[in-house]
Amino acid sequence: MSDSQGEDERNGTPEAPAAPKEPSRSRCPLCTQPFSAPRILPCLHTFCTACLGRLEPFSDLALRHEDSDSGSDGSWLRGQQQNHQPPPPLSILCPVCDTEVDLPPGGVEDLPTDHVALNEALLEALRGAGLGVACDLCADGEAVKRCQACRLCLCHFCCQAHKRQKKTASHAVVELRDLKGYTRLEKPIHCPAHPSEELRLFCERCDRPVCQECVVGAHRQHPYNMAANVIHKHGDSIRELVKVTQRHVGTLRGGLSRIEEVGESLDRRAEAVALEIRAFADGYMRAVEEHRDRLLRTLEELRVQRETQLHLQKAQLQQLLQDMQTGVDFTERLLTSGSDLEILLTKGVVENRLRGLNYVDYHPHPVADDRIQFSPHERGALIQSYEIFGVVLNRATDPSKCVVKGKDVAGLRRSEPVGLMLLCKDGSGERVERGGEPVRVTVSHKERKDCATKAIICDNQDGTYHITFTPEEPGRYTISIFVRGQHVQGSPFTMAVKNKLRQHRGLFHCCTFCSSGGQKAARCACGGTMPGGYQGCGHGHKGHPGSPHWSCCGNVAEASECSIKQPHEDSLQRSLLRTVAL
Repeated sequence: MSDSQGEDERNGTPEAPAAPKEPSRSRCPLCTQPFSAPRILPCLHTFCTACLGRLEPFSDLALRHEDSDSGSDGSWLRGQQQNHQPPPPLSILCPVCDTEVDLPPGGVEDLPTDHVALNEALLEALRGAGLGVACDLCADGEAVKRCQACRLCLCHFCCQAHKRQKKTASHAVVELRDLKGYTRLEKPIHCPAHPSEELRLFCERCDRPVCQECVVGAHRQHPYNMAANVIHKHGDSIRELVKVTQRHVGTLRGGLSRIEEVGESLDRRAEAVALEIRAFADGYMRAVEEHRDRLLRTLEELRVQRETQLHLQKAQLQQLLQDMQTGVDFTERLLTSGSDLEILLTKGVVENRLRGLNYVDYHPHPVADDRIQFSPHERGALIQSYEIFGVVLNRATDPSKCVVKGKDVAGLRRSEPVGLMLLCKDGSGERVERGGEPVRVTVSHKERKDCATKAIICDNQDGTYHITFTPEEPGRYTISIFVRGQHVQGSPFTMAVKNKLRQHRGLFHCCTFCSSGGQKAARCACGGTMPGGYQGCGHGHKGHPGSPHWSCCGNVAEASECSIKQPHEDSLQRSLLRTVAL
């Protein structure tokens, strides 16, 4: 333990304020009891090991559902086991955020331990009435004192034995009741591979804390250092991730606030249109009143449709905000309350979670939609022999009704531009004949994440948008097209891009014998033979394809791709070129 850590334990440090609506940090969210062997899930939520073990794996639920659909009563699973095929990796749903997380091969026992939660559970046990703390040595008696040097809670019997030993006789031992005002009681963290050794070192090659036995065993010749010497470098990298995540949190909160404003604006606009409709309909008798009710129903449907879109955006942003806020709160608590080793032990899972959240594609700024209008001068309907005027106009673009043309283009080649046409439509399926919609397009390579392709969007100002991009690498691409932050109909799309067309290196002809100038050694890739030892193709002879063809590959289509791989057939291609020259 470093001097700064010992000073913090003796003098106490101020507790960080709990996040709003967050349960006790010392109690398991499932059993609501103080943490017992707490484990950290990849989504940065902590639970007792026993509570996680009682959760039914999500993959087992899916497999059971498949068995019930097929009526096999688990015969397929038994067949897989008899064939010695490995079972699929298990995953569970986080009880707090419903995130599906994959368990390590060893199950919940291999998940990282939340040592900060253990410390907080110990402090709560010290402050609570009648909550006994188990002895760290015998695990049977109730602890009454704590050795400040060994950082162990001892029962009365173990405390006496501790003082009798020459090695520990000089250690300072204090009463547990005197530690109730402390905000942190650090406990030693032992090596999983060597339980008698404490983790004090950090292996630079393996990026993990190790003990003295590890550096002379499995980590021999690996560069290592004291944990206190490397905590600054790794702590700074985590702090930078927290800063980036905090900026996204602020943006998400602004987006949610904007959604609330847009919703209120939508309600005010709908109410204003309803007043106009009522004022116009009061001049008619029962026919006008019936027409008024029809218009109000139409308006309500449009408002509900737009509110549904806003609620969808709100739910998406709220879930992402909750995940990011959980990541920030956990990381800040780890950096504030965790020791050097605790930060290093959870560094990997924290960085993976924060990086994954920072790469989420989201659009936090919804667009206000005030294009719901009432037109009193257009013919509406003929009700009870009365010609009634007045219709509700909806000029808003509905992303779910927008269509993309050109997505089924075949034969795409590398470095050749691809063109798509987006056609915007409103909620009734009618084309929107104006521009200005917030259109966003992302093009990503499925296998190569570093292969970014920028799309160019051209607003034609008539409700159509021309989208062009040029794939620079072959493979499968995913194209996502958004209008007002939502996917259009069929998005995301998948396109296959091939390499450039392989050019022919031979002749497009119908007789190898003639084209070679009567050379007996002339050959053609079609595999034809001629009398007299000539290996090629000729009019009316065996092997002639019956039509003009390429001498390099035998393809009968002049505008085609050569089927012979040029690097593999260099020698053959050189001989063909010589034949062509003759």
